[in-house]
Amino acid sequence: MRDPKHILITGASSGLGAELARTYAAPGATLALTGRDAARLESVAQQCRAKGATVEAAVLDVTDAAALEDWMLARDDALPIDLAIANAGISAGTGGDTEPVEQVRRIFAVNVDGAMNTVLPLIPRMQARQRGQIALMASLAGFRGFPGAPAYCGSKAAVKVYGEGLRGVLAGSGVEVSVICPGYVRTPMTDRNSFPMPFLMDADKAARLIRDRLAANRARIAFPWPMLAAVWLLQALPPALIDPLMRRLPSKSIDAD
Repeated sequence: MRDPKHILITGASSGLGAELARTYAAPGATLALTGRDAARLESVAQQCRAKGATVEAAVLDVTDAAALEDWMLARDDALPIDLAIANAGISAGTGGDTEPVEQVRRIFAVNVDGAMNTVLPLIPRMQARQRGQIALMASLAGFRGFPGAPAYCGSKAAVKVYGEGLRGVLAGSGVEVSVICPGYVRTPMTDRNSFPMPFLMDADKAARLIRDRLAANRARIAFPWPMLAAVWLLQALPPALIDPLMRRLPSKSIDAD
């Protein structure tokens, strides 16, 4: 999908989702944007309109499958969606203790169920058109479970593996699927981290990289490469060897957002 005209982005009111919206905004582009914060979402929408894009924005929670589906299919009826970026996600960790049960469930509901709620209604329509692209926002954290954020890592691992399998299923239908696995990107989500974040990347640079690699139909968009190399090594080494080290790593704070 080298030149998508109608782009859906969930979680577009902040962070990488907002930056992706601004990156795709241009004359001739139509953006369908969702987010949970009405004021921030409208601000992003206005910025995209100022760049010449047509924008439809709605305050939606991706865990509300029925409301999200109704809105997306209405957008698709008006103009077929070329590219759907299932970006909405939340992050939290143990805070050095055990994750609260409700936090674990909320992380999986948003990061996993929310991604499914975004892409599943659109797949049959894209298949029927034999055209379209799906991008699933995973993370380098999905390559190996970190004790400081087990639910977040687990949710992103699920999205990553699902997307990799889905790409093979849809390969012959004309529908492209890419999994996005960023490392640390400077956003309000990472601003809450009190620990060092190696190779921290600005959101605008990350968004441009994602846009360019989606245009090239890359199966896995993982960056930056030093962090990718590190997580590859961590997942390859025997757990007995690296578990003592992993337990000494800093933890994400409690409270999913």
